[in-house]
Amino acid sequence: MKPAKDQPRKDPAPAPIPQPEQGRGLEAGGAVLSLLWIGLILSYVLLAPPGNDAQTFGLVMTLLMVFLPVALIWVVVTTLRSVRALRAEAARLQATVDAMRTSYVQMQGQAQPAGKSSVERKLDEIAAATRQAETVLATFTSRRDAGLSVPSADRKAALVKPVPEPAAEQPALALGSPAEDLRAPLTVADFIRAVQFPESPEDKEGFRSLRLALEDRTVAKLIRSAQDVLTLLSQDGIYMDDLKPELCQPDLWRRFAAGERGRSIAALGGIRDRTSLALTAARMKSDPVFRDAAHHFLRTFDKTFAAFEPNATDAELADLSDTRTSRAFMLFGRVTGTFD
Repeated sequence: MKPAKDQPRKDPAPAPIPQPEQGRGLEAGGAVLSLLWIGLILSYVLLAPPGNDAQTFGLVMTLLMVFLPVALIWVVVTTLRSVRALRAEAARLQATVDAMRTSYVQMQGQAQPAGKSSVERKLDEIAAATRQAETVLATFTSRRDAGLSVPSADRKAALVKPVPEPAAEQPALALGSPAEDLRAPLTVADFIRAVQFPESPEDKEGFRSLRLALEDRTVAKLIRSAQDVLTLLSQDGIYMDDLKPELCQPDLWRRFAAGERGRSIAALGGIRDRTSLALTAARMKSDPVFRDAAHHFLRTFDKTFAAFEPNATDAELADLSDTRTSRAFMLFGRVTGTFD
């Protein structure tokens, strides 16, 4: 014998459809009233004394008195029968809807926990796969240089050290090596994390990278100029986290580092938010302090990026392009016409 929970659930039976026999009472009542009325009229006509002048008028009134009430009686009978049928049909439909609602609630109660978690898991997997596909597409559709593959990528220096010119080199004083020459170079990972700035007060890794970046004079200039323009932009309600730039191929960043400008690298200006562009352009025209800070930031970014690009792989360039500092560069580059 099966348990009670395995037995099939019985839905409530719908209300019965009205049968023709249920409306015969109204028809019988209507027929009785019609015959009664006709009998009264005939009795009046037969028992009333004949008249001379009003004979024609009396005949017309007699016909009206006979047929008009009979017609009204049958109109009422038909209406009442239709109302009764509609009420029965409404009750049957209500019972059917209640049964369907009960069945749906029971099915949802049994399948909701597993179904919901499965759907959410599928959506998370699709979103993660989409983000990964965009990054891989932007990375592997550009050129690959074998010289950029460095075995120890985690400790790879972020910036290329400038080659001193012998003609312009001054004689060094015998005061020992500067402290910055003894310090380990800033790594690519720390550079990218520093220009992104810490995500929150609890972002210890971000603050560590920022502290290391500020010890490098070249990178420190970029960090401070980026911090200035980000602060000025926030006064107009423009935040880099709200801007979603369009992805571009790392090859365009390399062409920019090589000095190429204009429409051929216009895809670097991936910021398309019209409100942010309009507010920034208006502030550039009306605020000289804002304009000077923006141009100083663009010059510093250009110089620092030119030193960063030779040591960076395509994947690292893609990571850099998604930082807050790079988004600010895209925004100001579009406003100042760098990509025109």
